[in-house]
Amino acid sequence: MRCAIYVRVSTNKEEQKSSLENQKNLFLNYVSERGWTVFDFYVEIETGTTSKRPVLQRLIADAKAKKFDMILAKELSRLARNGGLSYEIRDVTLNHNLDIITLDNAINTPEGNVHMFGLYAWMYEQESQRISDRVKTTFKLKAQRGEFKGSIPPLGYGLKDGRLYVRNDPTPDIVRRIYRGYLAGKGHDCIARELYEEGIPTPSQIAGKKNASDMWGGSTIRGILTNPHYVGDLVQCRSTTKSVTNKNRNYKDPKDFIIVQDTHEPIVTRKDFEVVQQLLESRKRTRPQSEVHLFTNTAYCADCGRGMHFKKNVKGYLCGSYNKYGSKKCTDHLVREADLISVILQDIQMLVSNLSNDVVIKKLENQLRKQKQQNEKVLRTIDTQIEKFRNRKKQAHDKHFDGDMPKREYDEYVTSINQEIDELMQKKCQQDESLQIQDDTLAFSELKKTLEEFLSFKELTPEILHRLIDRIEIKADGSPRIFYRFSNPSAYSLLLTINAQHST
Repeated sequence: MRCAIYVRVSTNKEEQKSSLENQKNLFLNYVSERGWTVFDFYVEIETGTTSKRPVLQRLIADAKAKKFDMILAKELSRLARNGGLSYEIRDVTLNHNLDIITLDNAINTPEGNVHMFGLYAWMYEQESQRISDRVKTTFKLKAQRGEFKGSIPPLGYGLKDGRLYVRNDPTPDIVRRIYRGYLAGKGHDCIARELYEEGIPTPSQIAGKKNASDMWGGSTIRGILTNPHYVGDLVQCRSTTKSVTNKNRNYKDPKDFIIVQDTHEPIVTRKDFEVVQQLLESRKRTRPQSEVHLFTNTAYCADCGRGMHFKKNVKGYLCGSYNKYGSKKCTDHLVREADLISVILQDIQMLVSNLSNDVVIKKLENQLRKQKQQNEKVLRTIDTQIEKFRNRKKQAHDKHFDGDMPKREYDEYVTSINQEIDELMQKKCQQDESLQIQDDTLAFSELKKTLEEFLSFKELTPEILHRLIDRIEIKADGSPRIFYRFSNPSAYSLLLTINAQHST
């Protein structure tokens, strides 16, 4: 029996780290006593109420691929404290003839012990809901005492013993500058752009968040301008999650907010804050329905990946990053709409011309067959490598249980092998996609028919454009790279190669 062992704790606290090791050792003994093998350990530090757990999703994907025969967990709550997710895991195992065993013996599918599954799933979810309710009550009491209940204080403030204090660094001056700029008539995006161009760290960077962006956004500026904490008041409990399994938020009526005035030192005056709120209200306007231009959501910058923005004054498109943040972020990548339409039509005419040429078609078919043969060869090599790594993992497993390989060395070795196998599986999927071609001649006939139909239209409308083209990337010099929406990408890629050869 190949066993997938799922081990989870809720937090990264030191005592729970030791729980991880204890769970792993418990499972190693359990598997060894029965003569089974460990396929892999799926270790996660995450709450059990959410399905957005990368390791759990990998476990489910591996189960669907039948990489193992059984899932082991300490108890059902380790896998899920969410009824819907629990049933999803159960259905995956049933549909793919896999077993689940929990060490508390609540679930043991080899022995037919599954009739209590629904009850345990409900119990664990209810337990999590009760814990969540207690935590919310605690937060509410802290808010009523004037304690800041968040984990990250607003920009310009530090947090000590539940109380906010003004930091002794440049961050309070950043907040004051934002208020002065808005009072001087600057908009959200203008202020954000100035801060970004000067390289001033964003609130996420200052808070030390992972993958924090260095780009200021208009929504961040608005959040600072509307935050009453900056006048020394605490306004909390403005929203709450819908339930322990639904993290979407319900926003409360302002009369239900918990407000405690003058709990900490202000960064801006109450008068300035009130004027800013009046200005925000007066500057609100009903925006007309935005005009969607022909290449909106189709044309993208080839360098930064941002969508292209249409500009009336040039009758064309600019890189969205350049348009919003300036040359520090990207260059303009200017392309005029009329020129882009002309290039697309010329490109399609060239493709149709080549598809009408018998010599070109013959060459395409020969190259496509060679490509298929090469892909099949690569696929066989990948399968051999995957099998080799799986054998190595099994040998390491045997050495570990024979006492010839220390546990830490075993874990590191198996982790590295799993990474190698995952990379090979990704390559295998790519090769499999390339082999989904059954009739080469039919593939090119379909391409020609689609292109000729496009050329028969007198006007390039958004509907026609989106039927034919998936994406257009605009290079720095304004020239486009066109990605067509064809059902046979391999045939199309070869056609592009021939097209390039004929162009040169």
